[in-house]
Amino acid sequence: MHKQLLSVALAATMTLAVTSAHAEKWDMPMAYAATNFHSEMGVFFADKVRDYTGGKIDITVHPGGSLFKGGEIKRAVQTGQAPIGERFMSAHANEAPLLGWDNLPFLATTYEDNSKLWAAARDKVNAQLDSLNLVALYTCPWPGQGFYFKKEVASSADTQGVKFRSYNAATATFARELGMTPVQIEAAELSQALATGVAESFISSGSTGYDRKVWEHLTHYYKVNAWLPRNYVIINKGVWNGLDGDTRAALQKAADETGAACAAKSAELASWYFEQLEANGMKVEDAGPTFLKELQAIGAKMQADWLASVGADGQAIIDAYKAM
Repeated sequence: MHKQLLSVALAATMTLAVTSAHAEKWDMPMAYAATNFHSEMGVFFADKVRDYTGGKIDITVHPGGSLFKGGEIKRAVQTGQAPIGERFMSAHANEAPLLGWDNLPFLATTYEDNSKLWAAARDKVNAQLDSLNLVALYTCPWPGQGFYFKKEVASSADTQGVKFRSYNAATATFARELGMTPVQIEAAELSQALATGVAESFISSGSTGYDRKVWEHLTHYYKVNAWLPRNYVIINKGVWNGLDGDTRAALQKAADETGAACAAKSAELASWYFEQLEANGMKVEDAGPTFLKELQAIGAKMQADWLASVGADGQAIIDAYKAM
């Protein structure tokens, strides 16, 4: 009996050793701070992948732009420098305008509507990513976007000449239409930009403001809920195609569960972030009627411009969304 138990234990140990020896170790660069919920969900995903593949895929998450800066992540995954990574989807709208589908102002301003818009866009987005040598495993929405300033703003008369941190084409357009000067700045560099005066304002969710402690430099947050942009976890297409069917299924299962958990976490945190901004001295309020009317007019122009640049695929996305 003891010999049988010893044989079972020895066999299990040898199996574990073989599994560990053949584990694929993947580095996963992410752009946001380790404490941001997107990064935390990256770790959640890595744990699930390790579990569901029986240790065959071992992912190490590198948050905060520590392995590749945010603007370098997509290229790193495309070229195989990293097999997998996370990036802000609309950051690539300059290269592929379709990927700005989630930055259409005032089209889908709730989590439920954002989910419908993603359902309408998914197939066309995946086709676009396929042409870029990428596969999307899961996406996750940020809370709604609003404006941060270091002064009271009632209309565009108060925004002239303000240096505005942009993170994609849509936010740069908003800045220019409001008479501000857009400056491209990654999230990891935001605190320094605010401290040194390189930026004086930006549009984002309460999450980024909380992560970066922007109350140390700014005073007002205006809730606009212009859009709920998405991050996406992408894998190199060649790496994905090189996996056996069981491993792909395990990764997709982990991805589906992580995407659902991440969206729920985002919704759960949305109001909490505002509470934290207020607790640290910021004034958090809805945008006034004049400012909001101006923003909505800019938003309508931006949607028209997006449709002009994307064409039939863009209209198909909007038509499918509105039909839901």
